[in-house]
Amino acid sequence: QVTLVESGGGSVQPGGSLRLSCAASGRTFNSNVMGWFRQAPGKEREFVASIRWNGGTAAYADSVLGRFTISRDNAKNTCHLQMNNLTPEDTAVYYCAARDTPWAEPTRTVNTYAFWGQGTQVTVSS
Repeated sequence: QVTLVESGGGSVQPGGSLRLSCAASGRTFNSNVMGWFRQAPGKEREFVASIRWNGGTAAYADSVLGRFTISRDNAKNTCHLQMNNLTPEDTAVYYCAARDTPWAEPTRTVNTYAFWGQGTQVTVSS
């Protein structure tokens, strides 16, 4: 059984930082794009960042560009999202996702990802 498990969420003040981690088990994703999405209450799930299988290319939503950094460690089958200078608008449940298509380029659409974690809550509030 393939599972993606997110960790690292929590509550932080505006301007603070958090580092999310995603641990995959059941198969390796060394040849697959991994990404992060988020969903705020009453809103649709939206793209945050994605990274190529070898870490060579990453894509970011305009709203997080320059503040968030996605990375991966294929040896550990993990993916991370470093989030800096957080704002209340970043409050959401954050989901880790992985594509099933090998050797593909990073994508931004929900329906291109076959595997999803359960999500981790990030709350930014003073």
